[in-house]
Amino acid sequence: TLGGRWNEDLPLQRKPGGSGDRGPGSSARRNAHKGRPSGARLHDARSDHGARERARRDEVRAFLRADRLVRAARVGELAPILNPPAIWAAAANYKAHQAEMQAKMGSSDRSNLSKDELMAEFFLKPASSIIGPGGPVILPKISKDVDFECELCAVIGKTARHVGEEQALDHVFGYTILWDFSQRDPWGRGRQNTRNIRKGFDTFTGLGPWIVTRDEIDDPQNLAIRVEQNGKPAMSAHTGDMICTLREHIRFLSDVTTLMPGVLITTGTPAGVAKLADGDHLKGGIEKIGEMEVEVRAER
Repeated sequence: TLGGRWNEDLPLQRKPGGSGDRGPGSSARRNAHKGRPSGARLHDARSDHGARERARRDEVRAFLRADRLVRAARVGELAPILNPPAIWAAAANYKAHQAEMQAKMGSSDRSNLSKDELMAEFFLKPASSIIGPGGPVILPKISKDVDFECELCAVIGKTARHVGEEQALDHVFGYTILWDFSQRDPWGRGRQNTRNIRKGFDTFTGLGPWIVTRDEIDDPQNLAIRVEQNGKPAMSAHTGDMICTLREHIRFLSDVTTLMPGVLITTGTPAGVAKLADGDHLKGGIEKIGEMEVEVRAER
């Protein structure tokens, strides 16, 4: 079916010579099979996804019925959301990060932008780039410069459209950590609208380790962020240093599009991003959420 049901508005004409055919001048709608496609059946591709999900649930039920314990080290953790409706990512939302990107990539000076002008730089990341705790994040062959960004990410739990800042957090289900990995090679520098490419490679969105529900975090603008790279401090920041708050992000984006349950809004990285190499180990933590570790591997 198309969208789960027959499309009853399609004027499907009987083939010439068939019963009821009145020749070239006949009305297509007069010869329509209302709600019944002639010949081939339209297939709903979503059924394939549903079958895979049912198979996974069956595997989980079988495991639980077996009542066996498995060492945690043998179990790979998935991201808490595998296929979000959208991943909206804020850009340059910390002044110190703006300064380091100006020095590293020659980014434009955004200090005179209004908040709405800055939020107009939101970009989308593909769901296909998501990895869970442990990773690995894969450094692509075509890039020699990839860095990390560690960010507070909100998960929408209630549909939001034209929501004011006062009610914005009422639409949040919870919070998680998002690693936003970025390609920084010269061919991506100084060009417009390249974020979707530079940040869209497979494995370039780490998500986890879980979702902490909204009631556990009173104020998303009062959380410490820390990152270690190979056991050494790499980033130390605070969500209170954001230029645009999460409330403002939700207000702005809900005026652009309907924010459906499961949509991710990641709030931008603080300063402290650093280049990655094959074999690196990252550990990022956000206060009241937890820690997420990621291994780094070169593409073979």
